[in-house]
Amino acid sequence: MQVRVKEASGQAVTPMPGGPISGPSAWYGKDLEGSTAWMYTLSDAEIVELDDALKAAQSTGRDIAKLRQADFPLPKLAATFNALREEVLRGRGFVLIRGLPIERYTMAESATLYWGIGSYFGHAVPQNGKGHLLGHVIDLGRDPEDTSARIYQTTARQTYHVDTCDIVSLLCLQKAKAGGLSSLVSGVTIFNEMSKRRPDLAPVLFENFETDRRGEVPPGRNAYYSAPVFSWHEGLLTNQFVRRYMESARRFPDVKPFTDKQLEALDLFEKLADELCMFMDFEPGDMQFVHNHQILHDRTEFEDFPDKKRHLLRLWLCPPDGRPLPPSYGDKYNGDIEVGNRGGMYIDGARLHAPLEPV
Repeated sequence: MQVRVKEASGQAVTPMPGGPISGPSAWYGKDLEGSTAWMYTLSDAEIVELDDALKAAQSTGRDIAKLRQADFPLPKLAATFNALREEVLRGRGFVLIRGLPIERYTMAESATLYWGIGSYFGHAVPQNGKGHLLGHVIDLGRDPEDTSARIYQTTARQTYHVDTCDIVSLLCLQKAKAGGLSSLVSGVTIFNEMSKRRPDLAPVLFENFETDRRGEVPPGRNAYYSAPVFSWHEGLLTNQFVRRYMESARRFPDVKPFTDKQLEALDLFEKLADELCMFMDFEPGDMQFVHNHQILHDRTEFEDFPDKKRHLLRLWLCPPDGRPLPPSYGDKYNGDIEVGNRGGMYIDGARLHAPLEPV
């Protein structure tokens, strides 16, 4: 069932669910933190299979960015990774794969292994205006208030958000000295709770909000994109949210200030995210895969060791069997929301590549 609500502008009618959404995506953090149902631990035999696939990929002589799933053969593990991708896309919305002995490998070997595993979840798309297909999440000393900086280049808390892709993944190379916990929350559960507690505010988040592109502007697009926080499309609730960038978009003269109602709705959204989330602490070798259209992610503030920094590799992935996206997200996705062919930041002049060092 769905209902239709008129936007505050009075210019459009937007569909939204007519009641609470049920199913595996409607989880509560307190129920999952004590569980290991979301974790898959690799066996010794599976690690041997991954090592064999690594050798096969290396034998091609190709650059990491040119490797494809066929270059990383997994006769037995392929079925497991396909099932885990299904859980990410149509189940709980995330999975953690544990047990990769990351200390055995060089940076190039770690990146190749991660790239190969990622290929079973989707093909990599660029994460920034530099064309990076493989990202490095590490403190580069950037100021979180700098509108040209990305929060993953700092030690600051990220706050709950999603990225411009179907699946976002992280591989932990090095933990922080303190902090740096990963936090996830279900957008479906936030919607259900908001609808129950403040049914007057839930419809506000189905209206469009401008969001700053932070200087990474595709050809023919504005310096910000416009999209709703929630969208109800083909029986699925899809979410997108980056509060910090929504706020910085107000710096543009053609973007109106938030209304009081919008601020109230955004504040409640974040309050609920903090209340309903779950935390997980990465160990070296852990790989997390998260459905960006269903789950919001965050990271707590952290402190590095004096002689080594918290360091994660990241992939933005486009699976061949993702969910249909609503037309209202077209601006965010640069006009292309086709399943299997969307996501990423494509900027004129950027060369697609997979750097092995943070840049």
